[in-house]
Amino acid sequence: MGTVEETLKCPVCQDFFTEPVTLQCGHGFCLTCIQAVWETDVSSEGPFFCPECQIFLPSNITLEINTDLQSRVNDFTSNRSSAPSEEQRTNPSSAAKPPSTIRCDHCIETPSVAVRTCLTCDASLCQAHALLHQRRSALREHTVVEVIRDPLSLKCREHRDELKLFCMEEKVPVCCLCVLVGTHKHHKASQLHEASAEFKSMLETTMSKLLKRRSEAEHVIEDLESLYTETVKSAADFRERISDKYSRIRVVLDGDERLMMQIIDAEEACMTEWLDAQRSIMEAQIKEIDGLRASRKSLLQETNDLRFLQQITSQNLCDPLDFATVQDVDRVLCDPEKLRTVERLVDDLCVTLSQHFPRTWSYLSSPTLDSKTAHPKLEITQDGKQVYWRRQPDSKGASPQPYDSQYSVLAQESFTNGQHYWEVIVQDKPFWMIGVTTGSFDEKSNLGKTSSNLGVNNTSWCIYHGDGKYLACHDTQEKQLPVAKRVRKLGIHANLQKGELSFYDSDAMTLLHSFCVQCTKPLYPMFNPCIDMNGVNRQPLTLFWIQDPWDWNAGGSKE
Repeated sequence: MGTVEETLKCPVCQDFFTEPVTLQCGHGFCLTCIQAVWETDVSSEGPFFCPECQIFLPSNITLEINTDLQSRVNDFTSNRSSAPSEEQRTNPSSAAKPPSTIRCDHCIETPSVAVRTCLTCDASLCQAHALLHQRRSALREHTVVEVIRDPLSLKCREHRDELKLFCMEEKVPVCCLCVLVGTHKHHKASQLHEASAEFKSMLETTMSKLLKRRSEAEHVIEDLESLYTETVKSAADFRERISDKYSRIRVVLDGDERLMMQIIDAEEACMTEWLDAQRSIMEAQIKEIDGLRASRKSLLQETNDLRFLQQITSQNLCDPLDFATVQDVDRVLCDPEKLRTVERLVDDLCVTLSQHFPRTWSYLSSPTLDSKTAHPKLEITQDGKQVYWRRQPDSKGASPQPYDSQYSVLAQESFTNGQHYWEVIVQDKPFWMIGVTTGSFDEKSNLGKTSSNLGVNNTSWCIYHGDGKYLACHDTQEKQLPVAKRVRKLGIHANLQKGELSFYDSDAMTLLHSFCVQCTKPLYPMFNPCIDMNGVNRQPLTLFWIQDPWDWNAGGSKE
């Protein structure tokens, strides 16, 4: 019952149909609901489209009440209101009147329940009168169908004649008068059984194609699951291999550090050993001098001249001592030249490594999209990391091109100095435009709406991709770029000290193009997902981001 009930409800208001109309695509809506969706009070020119399947409809479409659908809604609601409640089912004595049924129009006294309806007579027939109807030769040509409450729903509303034909041009059932003198005159029409057979054949073909499409979709899902597994495994393998390479680098650096420390330790030991030896020598000389001084001092205390002369003669002290000059310490011998050499070698290693650091990724940031600057037809996700095309463009006037630069959104952040890098995931989008534009904070709201001609003025720089071609755009100038491999992620590096704006294939870190940017106003990242043409460009632009990015300035000194 729930399924039947859903088919009788309007997809817009989610209530039972009121004056239902059926569009050419087969979807039904309340008359007031579809008019509200199309805003026909504002513009009578459209665009007219089905809110369910999103297909566009002719501008001269006419809305007619589907009486058959309205009758089914009335039947369902009346039957539901007359259905026994829970109390009535449990307590038959409290049951209300039985649900209304269709009675035979030919029974006089007590009408029996009708089982058939004659469209020619507009009469409901019980079993007996239906048999009598079939037996009379004059009535055999009448069209008798299963009993219905409203026979007029199976008749032409204009001519009140049976719908025996099907207009192949407007795809609606019609009566013979419609084809002869009515609005379907000169239209190609078929009998109902022929049209039904043709459309059944078409639906069978469609079912076959849908089955094939479903099988293909299942294979794609299998491929996606396989790719998912391979991607996870590949990431794990790369993570392990890169970690191993860094481990080996650390082993080499640790070994080099250990060697340098051992050299410093050995040099320190050698110098201290030599200094200790020199100290021992000086201490021995001082001891010898002290001994000589003590012996001479005792001689000088002798008062007997004969004994004094005998002692100095026996000790060969008659001649004066020839004292060697005490050498000062040569500090050059302890000059830490080798230690300076070690430090120079470490400096050379640091310079060699710093030529590759910091990497461009070291400046990776993740701007947040500013929904206040987004074009009304763009949708921004709640986290501010994705932007995509929200709805089809208006059909009035000239059709916008996929690369129309007005459909843009700015980032909340702006840059005035330093180096900044961000990446945008484009995957397989056939059309997109990504770059930067300048302006002040007060002008930011206007940048995203009225002055957002990204790449076509002298205050914006961007890369445009359209059907495999890449263009570098600035100040109405376009330069086609020789890109061999399709870019899946675009990297943008703004080096404001050097006045450079560079675009990379961020997967391979291959430079696509560089602009010379000299500006005094803040620089805003800008994104244009381009128009979704027939559902082929509905993929979003996604900002790539990482958890807790390492701050190079805080994490280490920069050369």
